[in-house]
Amino acid sequence: MGVGISKLLYSQLATPSISEVTQWETPFLNPLTPKTGDVRRALIILNQPFPLHLLETLWAACSWRCCADGGGNRLHDLLGDTQTKDRQQLRKLYIPDLIKGDLDSLRQDVREYYFSKGVTVLHDPDQDSTDLMKCVKALEEKETAEGHQFEIILLGGLSGRLDQTVHTLSYLHKLRRTRTKVYAITNENIAWVLDEGQHRIRVDHEVLGPTCGLLPVGIESTTLSTSGLRWNLDARESSFDGLVSTSNHLLPEERFVTIKTSRPIWWCAELRQKD
Repeated sequence: MGVGISKLLYSQLATPSISEVTQWETPFLNPLTPKTGDVRRALIILNQPFPLHLLETLWAACSWRCCADGGGNRLHDLLGDTQTKDRQQLRKLYIPDLIKGDLDSLRQDVREYYFSKGVTVLHDPDQDSTDLMKCVKALEEKETAEGHQFEIILLGGLSGRLDQTVHTLSYLHKLRRTRTKVYAITNENIAWVLDEGQHRIRVDHEVLGPTCGLLPVGIESTTLSTSGLRWNLDARESSFDGLVSTSNHLLPEERFVTIKTSRPIWWCAELRQKD
């Protein structure tokens, strides 16, 4: 998985000191947000359903796009033969940079279509890594060659089969050690791991809310303090055997949520649905 390389290149980025406040924001969810800075993002499309509007938004926010095996089928079939206003075939506008996996799910017609468009299709038979892990490895190789790290956006990973969802939770929990920002997004939610320490999340109320949660997944317990939520926590212990902050609410008048946690924890927020 190139973890050793990632640690060598990015350990200072991925492991801020306990006194630092990690800043988070989600401009990639709102196409009206002005672009600032030089943030590079990678989109990994998993084999789960997603709507066209979400694909369009995330695709535009990323400079490298990869389909994890059957994610290629999802991309291909969603776009179908739909045409744009100027009569271009929509499918031709969404050509990924890479399709990678053990390829047990990618249909032959989809493989042939993207191959004809110049897409690299890589077969990796390693059964000790999932298709998601294989795609992250490909990204790490690109990062090593180019000398910079991407933020990762997973399209999918938190719905469908429970075992696959748990894998996403487990894998992102581990990736926090070597990467700065990794997000998982479905049509209903966005979620990511907050490592131990202090965090400040800029809330875009046009796309996030109203519900949110803090989930103690992969740890025995954590101590949480928050601000900016309808029901804040003040040095409260959170665990599966005790308190779990679900169905909390973002407050419309609050632009930021702050969270202090003694152990890594999952933050999730509901996505506002398109009319």
